[in-house]
Amino acid sequence: MTGSESTGKTTLAGSIAEHYGVAWIPEFARDYAENKIEPLTADDVGPIAAGQIAREDAAFQNASGVIILDTDVVSTAVYAEHYYGRVPGWIEQAARERLADLYLLCDTDLPWVADQVRDAQHHRRQVHDLFVQRLAQLAATVRVVGGITSPDQRLKRALEHIEDWCQSAPTSFA
Repeated sequence: MTGSESTGKTTLAGSIAEHYGVAWIPEFARDYAENKIEPLTADDVGPIAAGQIAREDAAFQNASGVIILDTDVVSTAVYAEHYYGRVPGWIEQAARERLADLYLLCDTDLPWVADQVRDAQHHRRQVHDLFVQRLAQLAATVRVVGGITSPDQRLKRALEHIEDWCQSAPTSFA
């Protein structure tokens, strides 16, 4: 899953993982931000990326088969660019090296829901466009999940994208 904040990524990741009976990895940045007393700064980008990578690596060591990620290092790069205007080189490299097989890019058509971490309500479309650009630069395989606001219909659309992709992927993942 990837995309701007408050687009249903976490809900969708959990539902997809449950549907396929596979593991899913929660977003590290959210946990990090919730536990930090002060606002995030550019100095937090590295620890967030490292934490996300460590969380993914631990999951991959213990899993057999597919893992659903609720964001990845590409998200860290996009948000670093959005908030601080730059992305550390090692994070750019990690995003290229750790590119997922398929990205489900959640559109901004769900109502924004406030919480203690979210702050980009008026920038969601701008951030979404940054995701589109970054994923295109990385030549990632992307399917957009949008145009519907019902969680059940979004799940149905996401599963259709996954099944369509699996039909054309060189190796079966589902």
